[in-house]
Amino acid sequence: MAIESAKMRVAANAAKSVTAEAAAGLVRTGMWLDYGATLCQPDVFDAALGACIRELTDVKIRNCISLRPRAPLEADPTGEHVHFFNLHFGGYDRKKHDAGRCHYLPVNLGEIPDYYRRFIDPVDIVILKTCPMDEDGYFNLSAANLWHRAVIERARMVIVETSKGLPYVYGRDTGIHVSEVDYVIEGADTSPPELPNPAATEIDRAVARLIAGEIEDGACLQIGIGGMPNAVCALLAESGVKDLGVHSEMLPDGIADLYNAGHINGARKKLDPSKIVYSFALGSKALYATLDRNKDMLCCPVDYTNAPHIIMQNPRAVAINSTTQVDLQGQAASESDGNRHLTGTGGQLQFVRGAYASEGGKSFICLPSTYDKRGARRSRIVVNLTQGNIVTAPRTDMMYVATEYGIVNLKGKSVPERALALIGIAHPDFRESLEREAHAIGMLPRGVSFGRTKIKGE
Repeated sequence: MAIESAKMRVAANAAKSVTAEAAAGLVRTGMWLDYGATLCQPDVFDAALGACIRELTDVKIRNCISLRPRAPLEADPTGEHVHFFNLHFGGYDRKKHDAGRCHYLPVNLGEIPDYYRRFIDPVDIVILKTCPMDEDGYFNLSAANLWHRAVIERARMVIVETSKGLPYVYGRDTGIHVSEVDYVIEGADTSPPELPNPAATEIDRAVARLIAGEIEDGACLQIGIGGMPNAVCALLAESGVKDLGVHSEMLPDGIADLYNAGHINGARKKLDPSKIVYSFALGSKALYATLDRNKDMLCCPVDYTNAPHIIMQNPRAVAINSTTQVDLQGQAASESDGNRHLTGTGGQLQFVRGAYASEGGKSFICLPSTYDKRGARRSRIVVNLTQGNIVTAPRTDMMYVATEYGIVNLKGKSVPERALALIGIAHPDFRESLEREAHAIGMLPRGVSFGRTKIKGE
């Protein structure tokens, strides 16, 4: 019976086989396509669509963090034929946005499955890269679970592009059954794109030391993207902290390194004990090799990994995320430079809220104190955010803020107390001018004593 079932699945799969060119020929003018996110984005289909995109008009494609150039965009420099919409920018998407060819959808990443099910019109065609069909008739989504199940539910047509180069992962809703698939493209078996891990700077390590000193035995980690969060992982590997767990949106190399060094066992987690929970992974070949058929890792939909009411159920949840600018009220702007969009809200706000609500939980927003722009050094801690900057984490949600000069907790502090605390961790060259500006606008009233906020790290 098992042999017969396997033969039936193989026959079903063969009947659905199609070339990339034939699949691209199914696209019609005015259609909405969905490429999914990160490792699941198609390549051979994308190339085939790029070759015929000038025969179409008003094709709209939704995706997230493009890891390679998108052929339809490259083949249509004037935007007469295709428009891209993106849920979170990578470097390529940012460049195309600057050129007016890619448009951002403001989202909390963990709410995206709900958006597809409730607010986004049905997708005409979803095309996802997957592992080849397994013995149970499923196409594994690899290390990019995210909101793909919701898209499949809402799509009029489902196409998978298979690749043997993807890691096969375990988790929840990680597969698409052959019965749900309309067409199968045999894709390239190349290794998945890697995300470079730049070496940590001295400033990264200084901030990481402050944050690592706040992480206790049994902490359940969420690590965001960037040098500082990964530097925290490196320091934790050198510390004596025990029984670390992970419940995170993204799984970066830093977490995999901690796991391979034996520092993560999830023994004190209430949800999914002993499992590393994540929604997608981006990093090196070594990271993908760690994930491949590893039952210690649980890849889950993003509405499970990112929902604050789920995050908070693990005690001592610790969220570590980066930002680019913080004002003296405590607002963090993490996704834009004025009116220029850079990245996206991602899961930052949801993890800030979920970690704070956890028993003994802590949320850290970290940033270097300065940056260089057009040859001039500028402060990342400012009286007012740059005009046009998007607030990612409101002042009411901010907990710990860390620079290389210290770490402060803003919870329970008035606006003047927050201003003084944040001035105290700004670069010394800017503290006097920040205080002067704050006095000038009445943020620091004269004649009132607030006491001195303790700045850890001094």
